[in-house]
Amino acid sequence: MTMTHMKREIAEIPEATARLFDQSGTALAEAGAALGALDPAFLTTVARGSSDHAAAFLKYAVELGAGLPVASLGPSIASIYGAKLKLAKSASISISQSGKSPDIVTMAKAVRDGGALTIAITNTAGSPLAEASHHAIDIRAGAEKSVAATKTFVASAVAGLAIFGQWTGDKQLLAALRDLPEHFSRAIDCDWMGVAAALETHSSLFILGRGPSAAIANEAALKFKETSGLHAEAYSAAEVMHGPMALVGKGFPVLALAARDRSEASMAEAADALAGKGAAVFITSDKAKNATALPFAATGHPLTDPLALIVSFYSFVEAFARHRGLNPDEPRHLRKVTETL
Repeated sequence: MTMTHMKREIAEIPEATARLFDQSGTALAEAGAALGALDPAFLTTVARGSSDHAAAFLKYAVELGAGLPVASLGPSIASIYGAKLKLAKSASISISQSGKSPDIVTMAKAVRDGGALTIAITNTAGSPLAEASHHAIDIRAGAEKSVAATKTFVASAVAGLAIFGQWTGDKQLLAALRDLPEHFSRAIDCDWMGVAAALETHSSLFILGRGPSAAIANEAALKFKETSGLHAEAYSAAEVMHGPMALVGKGFPVLALAARDRSEASMAEAADALAGKGAAVFITSDKAKNATALPFAATGHPLTDPLALIVSFYSFVEAFARHRGLNPDEPRHLRKVTETL
């Protein structure tokens, strides 16, 4: 079979990451410096879909690393309801690949009018979102021809971490970001097709995360549904132990995205508990006793580790879609750019 656009774009993730720093380094530094000068009391984010998952990932990074609360704003607050927000002494990050969805642009303008310092992360230079913001980061990932966002999701998340690293002066994080292309190359080669056998007899999948990897689990569940024609649900490894546990039976497939951070032990514990109830559990850790270990590309930093996991997942889900006889470039009822009000 001819290489899919999705597979080709996954292969471009390392290069796109390196290009982001080479060509957008000044803009990233300027946005970080602006945040440092403001010293915001809190942050907000504006995004939808995969971009919102990147924003949720940044929320964890900022709350863990800077101790500032981060809130996700519903775009319809401005685009439908016309509400005014009081956002003095705050900053806001809007993320959109196209930078032109009307609701995202309207919300970004409202946030700026409300007194916030605004930063846009887009893959389209000169987009309406970029024009509406104080600072605009062009992630320069190149055009994506597959419907599913892959390299643009990763580049957006990396750009957000780079801004955060510049803002806080975190040299260790900035160095880890520079090393990501090498780690992403290894992540692409991680073989997770062992999960496919568990999905032969089930039409649903639980994907677990904790902390930053919880945002990654949300992105993985979306991509699984988009490309594979099967249901997936993302849960916190703590949350799944409540109501969702009732759905877990013999052979029920569970993918636990464990990163090398302080949550890894609890992720392994949850994975083993689910395996003990008969679930077919796969985990990106060597700390579990009963769950099946999957290969992973460790990055050496707790905030970059989850990004390597989504790269491995993208590689898996592209292969799994083809395994099911589907074209991941053409999911049903989806378009590359979705514009909502």
